[in-house]
Amino acid sequence: MPHTAPATAVPVATRQWWPVATAMAAVAWGGNEFTPLLVMYRADGLDAVTVNALLGAYVFGIVPALLLGGPLSDRYGRRPLLLPAAPIGALGSVTLALGAGVPWVLGAGRVLSGIALGLVMAVGTTWVTELAARSGDPAAGARRASLALTTGFLVGAGVAAALAQWAPWPAHLAYAVHAALAAGAACWVLRVPETCPTAGARVRRLRDDLRVPAATHPRFLRVVVPTAPWVFGCVGAAYAVLPSLLAAHAGTVPVAFAGLMTVLTLGCGIGIQVVARRIDTHRSARASVVAMSLIVVGLGLGALAAHTLDLVAGMIAAAVLGTGYGLALVAGLSEVTRIAGPRHLAGLTAVYYSIAYLGFFVPMALAWLARTWSYTQMFGGGLLIATACLAVVGTAWRAHLPHANALAD
Repeated sequence: MPHTAPATAVPVATRQWWPVATAMAAVAWGGNEFTPLLVMYRADGLDAVTVNALLGAYVFGIVPALLLGGPLSDRYGRRPLLLPAAPIGALGSVTLALGAGVPWVLGAGRVLSGIALGLVMAVGTTWVTELAARSGDPAAGARRASLALTTGFLVGAGVAAALAQWAPWPAHLAYAVHAALAAGAACWVLRVPETCPTAGARVRRLRDDLRVPAATHPRFLRVVVPTAPWVFGCVGAAYAVLPSLLAAHAGTVPVAFAGLMTVLTLGCGIGIQVVARRIDTHRSARASVVAMSLIVVGLGLGALAAHTLDLVAGMIAAAVLGTGYGLALVAGLSEVTRIAGPRHLAGLTAVYYSIAYLGFFVPMALAWLARTWSYTQMFGGGLLIATACLAVVGTAWRAHLPHANALAD
């Protein structure tokens, strides 16, 4: 009788990342389903500052989950930290469904969604990267993780907008759909094997594990940090700020238009990620420079849309900002993968995402500053700041490369 290949053969290993990526997409779905509903909550009586504060509230769940989940997964393994993520995300959606019109309940639901998202972004990204390395394609990890997250963000927003605009129970049904999806993803990820080589090796104090020395690497400080806040800052401007400004010109379907803007933004983000491997290189900061250049152009187009209140101008701005977002996300994750050693990959990924998610406070800050400045002026100010960040990244084009034998382009 011929010998039967073991269950861990390469063809199986190449598929092991799918359940983790699905869990990441399901949790990202729950994290972004709230975004196109901002217009609905505004119409129901919540003011702009409150609504945008609720959008950013899940950062209070994301950042602790990132900063603790990443290093703890290096200590205890990927499975124990990621398995609770989808159930917590489902609980967040149930809370949001029950809290329609009650800001503090909505805020609690957003924080729960943030905890789940923080876990999948830090731990899931690392797990997918390690599974990709097992299957012989380590460079694919960052792309697969960012595609899973962006796909979840896109589909979640699109489905939520469609259900809220045309289905019954607009403040509840989308959340119920997500809760069911997250439960299914939680079951599927149970079959994925552990990949962390240091899981269970508790040879150091916990507080030492929580430190991420790679966060002080000059390359991280000069290339990753100036780009990171723009990753979600630009998408927040594209699908939270612009739809609210243009809602009065969207006829009878303002929620659907907000969903369209979100899908367009993230669709362009997915499109650029598919070809990001041709732009990203370990030899220079090319991908980060191109991403920041796109963001600068997108902010200029956003200023034009805010001035003219033209739907087409707004959609073009969203498309360019989404493209900048997608490339900036892949560029940042790729830089992190190259900078961090195996022991600190999850920790540095967590630090990166924590900085990136500060950008989600941009819509709330703009809503508060709108008492003094116009949105056109604020988009213009953002353009100037982004240009300065682009200059900082550009000066570090080949500086402090992690690979000593890097070749010139």
